[in-house]
Amino acid sequence: MANKLPKVDVVTIGVGWMGGIVASELTKAGFNVVGLDKGKEKNIKDYQLTHDQIRYPNRGEGLEKLTSESYTYRNTLNQEARPIRDKTRAVIGEGIGGGGSHWGAQTHRYYPYDFEIRTKTIERYGEEKIPENMTIQDWGIVYDELEPYFDKFEKMAGISGEPDPNYPDRSNPYPNPPLKKNEGLRIFEAATKKLGYKPFMIPTGTVSQTYTNPDGEQLNACQYCAFCGSNYCEYGAKADPVLTVIPTAQKTGKFDLRTHAKVTRILHSDGKATGVIYVDTRTGEEFEQPADLVVLSSYVFNNTRLLLLSGIGEPYNPVTGTGVIGKNFTDHHGITISYGLFDEMKFNNYAATGAYGMAVTEFTGDLFDHTNLNFLHGGQIEQRVVGPNPMGTITPPGTPGWGKEYKKISLFYTYRGLMLFSQKATLPYKDYYLDLDPTYKDESGDPLIRMTWDYSDNDREIHKFIQEKHVEILKEMGATHILPFPMAEHFTGGLSFQHNAGGVIMGSDPNTSAVNKYLQLWDMDNLFVCGASAFPHFSCTNPTTTAAALTYHAVEGMIKYLKEGGGLLVQAKKDKTLA
Repeated sequence: MANKLPKVDVVTIGVGWMGGIVASELTKAGFNVVGLDKGKEKNIKDYQLTHDQIRYPNRGEGLEKLTSESYTYRNTLNQEARPIRDKTRAVIGEGIGGGGSHWGAQTHRYYPYDFEIRTKTIERYGEEKIPENMTIQDWGIVYDELEPYFDKFEKMAGISGEPDPNYPDRSNPYPNPPLKKNEGLRIFEAATKKLGYKPFMIPTGTVSQTYTNPDGEQLNACQYCAFCGSNYCEYGAKADPVLTVIPTAQKTGKFDLRTHAKVTRILHSDGKATGVIYVDTRTGEEFEQPADLVVLSSYVFNNTRLLLLSGIGEPYNPVTGTGVIGKNFTDHHGITISYGLFDEMKFNNYAATGAYGMAVTEFTGDLFDHTNLNFLHGGQIEQRVVGPNPMGTITPPGTPGWGKEYKKISLFYTYRGLMLFSQKATLPYKDYYLDLDPTYKDESGDPLIRMTWDYSDNDREIHKFIQEKHVEILKEMGATHILPFPMAEHFTGGLSFQHNAGGVIMGSDPNTSAVNKYLQLWDMDNLFVCGASAFPHFSCTNPTTTAAALTYHAVEGMIKYLKEGGGLLVQAKKDKTLA
């Protein structure tokens, strides 16, 4: 029997960016918060001397171990899913900070079009433009409502950047200037301007100068060491929950952080969440933590899985299209990459960061006319410098795969390549969703989460369109060889960037969404679900900034609930009725 603990105001499940934001804001507001995370605690001292390609990118230290828990995937409803066992394909952050410790730290905002995608698409093109079985829907919130919360996240994380010229006006500039440009970026800038585009430096949580945020947490100036993505920052120059929101919460004296605490169920009775059951993974001891408010703030898979395991909400049915838990799963892969090799120029690509580069956004969202195109949305185009691993060099077609000639050619091109990179919007379909696997279980005997997803015609058409733009830009840049990488035939289950969304999606209608605009579960008003699991679709860029803005907005709803009770949800339902 579980050891029942004293009741607290709030319990959060997962202490990464979203759980850290919830903890810092609620404790500052005077509430007592327990943060549960199944991983270990981390400290900046743990990050020292971590410039190790084998230890982190290859062996995946700092990532969730697949020996105890994995996930399964299939492409279609009539296939049998298989579990992922290759740790290089499952980059789910482990421990306090989660993916916020090893993220690349790219921090674009989503566009106004994203939040009203169905309405704006129909207004401009008519409903017939939306493909059959594509389940895009409005988010139940608009950009203007979220803008102050984007700004709040950017100030907390010390974002360095310059405004996207194609984006709406901002209430404030970024708190830090953009990172410095290298020679490759200057060539990209000149070429794209000549083609009529408006390039700008990518905004990033890797700070360009020493910065103290509004809560008094300090971040140090970036050293351009290039060990960012899949690595921790030993200089304290990359915004990280371990350096920002978690210490802020701890300083209040109202945050009880418990590590090695795996939540197995959300407890509920009479339409209310009453607390959680968790297991100490070191001892196997089971605890019950009662709380007035429960916040799911873990990864997309775990948010959805815990609701399904706990019997909360109606599971999504892809045949009938009914139900909401598991609906609109999207995956940010099928990345479009093209390389340019330059026989007459050399570049230092080893001085970089996890999100170092320039972007053009003329083909993002609905900034361009889709009338005669066979897809919706689009993708931005970036010249990215990621600090290439020392054990791999891109070479021209026809280069031998080994031997003396390979060494000669690979050494020649080691400093002569530039990469164009595009993340594309991923729109949802009726058959793509998350559910509990009927066959495979974790070490506790609970079903693994199963994803059903594959590349769509919309994905392929965006890839083709964007890659043509890549080639055009690389030619203008003067590339001697242009290598456009083809798109894979099918999705094979890898989570290259930890970019997943959906499963507990937001909206204004309880029949088509799981949570309202405050991320409050329609079926349970004292249960909030934070993170990219709320996204009804995936836009072109990284999810953290938008997920964080939604979470800051949601915290205001949590405070209102804790002070006043369930009036927030009652009002949301009333607004739906009036609509």
